[in-house]
This record gives sequence, C-alpha cells and structure tokens, in this order.
Amino acid sequence: MDPVHIGELLAGLMFFGIIGFLLLGFPVAFTLSGVSLGFGLVGMYFGVFDPSNFGSLPNRYIGFMTNEVLVAVPLFIFMGVMLERSQIAEQLLLTMGKLFGNLRGGLGISVILVGAMLAASTGVVGATVVTMGLISLPAMLRAGYDPKLATGVICSSGTLGQIIPPSTVLIFMGDMLSGINSQVQMAKGNFAPVPVSVGDLFAGALLPGVVLVLLYLAYVVFKAITDPASCPATPVPEEEKKDLGREILVALVPPLLLILAVLGSILGGIATPTEAASVGAVGAMILAALRWRLSFQILRETVISTATITSMVFVILLGASVFSVVFRLMGGDNLVHEFLANLPGGTMMAVAVVMAIMFVLGFILDTFEIIFIVIPITAPVLLALDVDPVWLGVIVGVNLQTSFLTPPFGFALFYLRGVAPADLPTSAIYKGIIPFVLLQVVAIAILFAFPGIVTWLPRLIAG
Repeated sequence: MDPVHIGELLAGLMFFGIIGFLLLGFPVAFTLSGVSLGFGLVGMYFGVFDPSNFGSLPNRYIGFMTNEVLVAVPLFIFMGVMLERSQIAEQLLLTMGKLFGNLRGGLGISVILVGAMLAASTGVVGATVVTMGLISLPAMLRAGYDPKLATGVICSSGTLGQIIPPSTVLIFMGDMLSGINSQVQMAKGNFAPVPVSVGDLFAGALLPGVVLVLLYLAYVVFKAITDPASCPATPVPEEEKKDLGREILVALVPPLLLILAVLGSILGGIATPTEAASVGAVGAMILAALRWRLSFQILRETVISTATITSMVFVILLGASVFSVVFRLMGGDNLVHEFLANLPGGTMMAVAVVMAIMFVLGFILDTFEIIFIVIPITAPVLLALDVDPVWLGVIVGVNLQTSFLTPPFGFALFYLRGVAPADLPTSAIYKGIIPFVLLQVVAIAILFAFPGIVTWLPRLIAG
C-alpha cells in the first residue's frame, strides 16, 4: 500500500482509538498522549512517521506556559471561584426571586437572568450550577415547579458561562484560531492577514449569548402560558417588599460594575483579556472583602481550586499537542481536507458536518477535550474554505455548550445531581434538559442563517 494511504489510515484509526479508550474510562490527558505515542511508533515501523518530530513538543509546551493570552485562564477561574465564595450568586438569586415572584414562571426567569449575570462575571460553570442548585432548586420544588422544568432551567442557565464572555473556552479558541488563521492565510499568499484575537471572540459571542438567554426565557414564558401548573407564581409577603429596592441595588450593582470593568475594558480596547482578567481577580477579592467574606481560609481554598482546574485543562492541552503532531504528520490533515472539501453543498455543508460531529462527541467528551482534538484538525480546512474565524469560533462555542447538558457525561447534570434532593429522580434531570438542548440547536440554526449576529459587533468595534 502507498505510504501516504498508510499514514492517513493510521491517523484515522488513531482518532477512533482515542475515542474508544476514553469510553473505557481512561484519563483524557494520558489517553491523548499515550495512544498518539503508540500510533507514532506504528507509523515509524511503516516508515510514515519520523520520531524526530517529537522534538518539537518541548518548545510547544514552553510556548503554552509563556503565552500571555493563556495567562488569562487561571485569572478568570480565580475570579469566578472567589465570587462564588463571596455569596454574590446567593444574594442575586434570592433578590431576583422576590422581584419576579408574583409572575408565573418568575423563579425560572430569575434563575435564567442570574445565570446570565454570573456567566458574564465568573464564567465558571460548575460553581454556578452548584450554587443555583443549592439555593433555587429547593425553592422551586417547594413552590410546586415541575422537577423537569426546574432542573432544566438550572442546568442550562449554569452553562451560559461557556459562551458569554469571559469564557475560558473562548480564550483557548481565540488563541488557537489566531495561529491557525495566520498559517492558512499565509499559505494562500496573504502575508498580512487580519489578526483574530480573544477580544474579537468575546465581542462576537455577546449577541449569541443574548439570543440563548432570550430563547430560554421564551420557553419559560411558553410553559407559564400553556402549562401554568408547571411553574406557579410565588408571591412575596408584603413585609419583605419594603426593602426590595435597596436589596436589588445591593445585589445588582457590584456584579454589574465588575462586568463593566472586565468586559468593557476588553471591548473598548483599553485592556487585553489578560490585563482585564487581573482586574477581575482583584475586583472579586474587593467584593468579597466588602461582604466580610475575605479571609485567609477562603483565599487558600480559592487558590487551590484555581490551581486544580487550571492544571486539569493544561494537562489535557499538553496531551492534545502530542495527538496533533502525530495526526498531522501522518497525513491526517490531508484526509480531513479531502473529506470536508468534497462534501456536496459546499462550505456550509462542511461546517454543518463538523458541528454535527462535535455535537455527537459532546455526549461522551468534555468541552476542552473536544476543542483540543477537533479544532486543530478541522479549523485549517474550514478557514481555507473562507469561513470567518470569529463566526466559526463562536458557533463552535454555542455547539459545545451542549456537551455540559447531554448525557451520559454532561457535567452540569452531574453537578446538579450532587446537590439535588435524594428523592428527586435522576431521570427528571435528564428529561429536563431535552427542551434546552433543542433550544441550543435552534440557536445554532439562527447563527447559520444570520451570521451577522456574530460578526456585526467585532466589525463595529474594529471600525
């Protein structure tokens, strides 16, 4: 057999081999690197892979560690964990519940709005889902909410941090697409390509995030009209209404100021994402201090949690680097290019197929695992077909938000199951997210039909 075809065959088998080992329960980072090394050895035997290519890995690792853009990741994680410890989410939920309590579906509306605000000020999905599950779920069940609706609202709202800036997923995506787009444009003879930045993805993701929030709100309103018993009103006692205005002011102003400081400085061109993340981290500590919640113990817990989450993500990234080197140099890039470029329907069909693959992978893999595996393989092909890199990054982010919601490995489902009452069946949680996964698909369809929703704001900011 032709060595080129042998290399492409091994590259394809390696991709499916990694999926298979992950399904068996092996750790992601070590599966990516271990299986890739194994196939690299097989490629050496057949003469389709040069082991000296592994010599590029140390430089790539050092590049990750010294990448100024990626420094924003631990800073944003720190900000999110610190805000969760300062009980801002708790106060927001209680206050918004009082504000909308007189409406049918009011608690559901409150959870969605608070989820959007926490996404824009923290971006940490696990902390958001757990906090809202501890506070809102018991209140919603006591009020007579359908358990499926209550759990679906909490899980979906908690995952908004995946797409609404500052999203750590968008930071990695922006960094990856920036390098890939530069390589693709230079290969096409454009030696002065328009740069793609994390700030561009943040700007592009704002309106799609609003679209998702509106879709969630519309669904709750629809349920309130068609099935009032599933989301009854929870009237607030008169004595609690007296100080409601002050409570709203105290609960809303601090996170809004933090959002303005972080996102406003990025979108306004005042600060880079890394600089804005450092402002956010300091701001989160100031808010915690103002609530008398800043102590050495809380700071220690926040630092440990930040280090744990950051280490997990970067170890996966290092493993994905081994996979990328072996896959690309054995001819996997050519295999993917031929497959996508020859699809009937042109560029949009190629994007749709990649989105469908990512959607299916979301049932079994985490968001970071998917982007570290799939983006390096497919993005060069799609960008070579003149797909807008900002649009691609945002639509991938919206798509992969569903990976937190889809069983069997939807992490938002696990987080909520861990804090939900023991008598609440797991089946209710799984059934509850189905309408919201369908809403995610609707959102993706909207972004396909109206790409300007993503590209308008970045172009406006760029002038």
